[in-house]
Amino acid sequence: MDNTPPPGPSSTRPSVTPLTSAVLEIDAYVAGLGWDRPAQLFALVDTERLRAEEPELAERLDIDAGSGLTPVEQDELPAGQALDEFLATIAWPEAVAGCALTIERLMLPPSAEDSVPDGLPGAELTRWVAEHPERQEVRMTVAVLRDGARESAIRLREKDAETEVLTGPDLVPGLADALAATFAE
Repeated sequence: MDNTPPPGPSSTRPSVTPLTSAVLEIDAYVAGLGWDRPAQLFALVDTERLRAEEPELAERLDIDAGSGLTPVEQDELPAGQALDEFLATIAWPEAVAGCALTIERLMLPPSAEDSVPDGLPGAELTRWVAEHPERQEVRMTVAVLRDGARESAIRLREKDAETEVLTGPDLVPGLADALAATFAE
């Protein structure tokens, strides 16, 4: 008879990739800053490369050697410029392995999609969604790597807890595509 205990939840969980870890680290950092914040952009750098090429910076940032990717917050995005226009201006240096963006938006559940009025211009549609009784405020953190890997985290304002964060590579495909385009040559 085998007396080995059954595997616990952590032993059956799939392994977390460095990209997933970075996305969750960014999500937790931004969550600590609170809601109603502007979009934030992060460069993702290989931790070992950072430690080798910039040891003083790595020490000052107290970077864990085993973290895989280190998020580096970038300057605030320009006010008044559309996000897609801003992203089109970015060209990352070779040392940047990937990038991530956090942004807050209002979303409607799929059950509300049939009630969206046809033909509303952008500003009116935004106002209609903002007034909809089923709207949900969400914070999305989306990351991409140069090699095409993607990861996202979504946090609902009404369920603002680390245990309620949804992750997956294809949760916000349009934003992931826009971030991936910042690495196109």
